[in-house]
Amino acid sequence: MRNNKLQKSVYVRTFGCQMNVRDSEVICGLLTTNNYELTSKPDEANIIIFNTCSVRQHAEDKVWSEIGRFKKRFIPKKGIVPLIGVVGCMAQNYKENIFERASNVDFVVGPSDIDKIPGIINKLVAHSSQLIDKDLLGLKIWETDGNIRPEEIYHTRFYEDKDHAYVVISEGCSNLCSYCVVPYVRGSLKNRNYKDILKEVGEAVDNGITRITLLGQNVNAYQYENVNFVKLVEFVESVKGLKEFSFITSHPKDTSLDLFQAMADLEKLKKYLHLPVQSGSDRILKLMNRGYTRDNYLDLIRNYRKIVKKGVLTTDIIVGFPSETEKDFQDTYNLVRDTEFNAAFIFKYSPRPHTAAERLTDDVPREEKERRHKIVLDLQKKISQNKAVCSK
Repeated sequence: MRNNKLQKSVYVRTFGCQMNVRDSEVICGLLTTNNYELTSKPDEANIIIFNTCSVRQHAEDKVWSEIGRFKKRFIPKKGIVPLIGVVGCMAQNYKENIFERASNVDFVVGPSDIDKIPGIINKLVAHSSQLIDKDLLGLKIWETDGNIRPEEIYHTRFYEDKDHAYVVISEGCSNLCSYCVVPYVRGSLKNRNYKDILKEVGEAVDNGITRITLLGQNVNAYQYENVNFVKLVEFVESVKGLKEFSFITSHPKDTSLDLFQAMADLEKLKKYLHLPVQSGSDRILKLMNRGYTRDNYLDLIRNYRKIVKKGVLTTDIIVGFPSETEKDFQDTYNLVRDTEFNAAFIFKYSPRPHTAAERLTDDVPREEKERRHKIVLDLQKKISQNKAVCSK
């Protein structure tokens, strides 16, 4: 038998960014509401869920590797074989094809369908309890056709951290940066009602949480009725009991001086801006479809530092984008050197399915990507160290 009793112990493993961290909390909240128990020990779990990321090839490779290890690690005990689910961006990216690559996976659920996970597990448990021969082909379920998440999934009051909470203000993205898979796995931009966002912030505060991070693929693009992102942060500032809040991620083309002024004026809002530049080359920025130039970006930084005194600044950078020349790379290096970010997340380009850049020739050799990555990484480490010393 695959299972001789109702499976109730769940292990959730999260890969990727803060959006996935919050999604895992949402999943855990839904499961606990449906009387499932959570465990931090995978070898004790009846159900194993991988919440996945598709932003970079490396992130996907880690998931495939982990699924393979779980297949080898778990030996049926007392007639029980754990159910395995792949949810999140990889689920949406590969859909039912995941079953072909990983036969031990039982269910696949996209980001917009996570509200269905408890029902899917219940159905699989009922099916597996009826199997007599463990070698019989089990039921496979995939849900990847959803569009809008039900609002109630954000209100289970499940938080992993008892002092800090992530609050999603929008799902998906409509920027269509040529290298980015997010619009294809999370859909176009969908903004939550600001009243629901404020309700969720209030619920977190009622649970004793005093720090909040507002999440979105592009928070600056937030607009619901007559409330834009600047107005939203002003509303959040007014929530009683909240001590501090921040936001990620901002897109340069939608970042305004009004936001900088709000950051300077609002007492609870952290003086921290994550503003991904991706490249210092205008030619590469155009190929990336980023919607701004090097000079546009540098003007933003000058205004940010003028308005938000002692504001922290971080960024994202991609090296080795298709056709990136040594001159293009040098433009990026010089921008990092001159801007002096507090920190930078530096990545080597990898083609992503469905994106416009996938049609470009990935012509920068792996060794050259690694060389450029190391050069910028070493530069940023030196800058970060110097800034840390100066701040003491």
